[in-house]
Amino acid sequence: MNRTERRLRDDAYSSFTEKLLARDIQPGQIVSQRELVDLTGMPLGAIREMIPRLEADGLIRTVPKRGLQVLNIDLELIRNAFQLRRIIESEAFACFCENAPDADIERIASEHRNTLSEAERGVTPELLSRAQHMDWAFHDFVIDFLGNRIISDIHRVNAIKIRLIRNSDTRMLPELVESVMTEHLVIINALEVRDVGKTVEAVHAHVDSAKRRALGV
Repeated sequence: MNRTERRLRDDAYSSFTEKLLARDIQPGQIVSQRELVDLTGMPLGAIREMIPRLEADGLIRTVPKRGLQVLNIDLELIRNAFQLRRIIESEAFACFCENAPDADIERIASEHRNTLSEAERGVTPELLSRAQHMDWAFHDFVIDFLGNRIISDIHRVNAIKIRLIRNSDTRMLPELVESVMTEHLVIINALEVRDVGKTVEAVHAHVDSAKRRALGV
């Protein structure tokens, strides 16, 4: 595969995941390669190159004589996705607690405390968007700190699955900004004093809370 073909394949993958998260492509939906061309706006060759990657990531599967089925959201997916998140983040946050520069922890702490203070005065659309980005970026940054490309790639695919698990949308709701920032700050407080045990304990509590929210319980 040459550089142009690889770029088109990656663009097709990005387009597919964006459409999936936007619910333009539905979980469990059966689609053909031609339909994916129409949905993503990418050429057929790029779609064909993309499919093995989607299958390897568990985002689609081939159904004989029917087409391609987008992953279906069920209890097994929820259990597996959150269990994987718990395992990855336990290692990542323990490593970050022990080795992250003080400046990184100070920056993250300041951003979260400022955002929580704003949210307590009222959640605006701009603040909601910023808080959502901060939520995702916090976890991505800590996991990427491991310097392990394999783990980072697995995390990003799993994050797509977790965002799909929500019934109606994949974004933070206004009423959740304070609770998510507060949960993050419990983790950050432990990071600031370099307490690995409390950091991992707070991460577990945060992941379990996210799982309950995803299940609506």
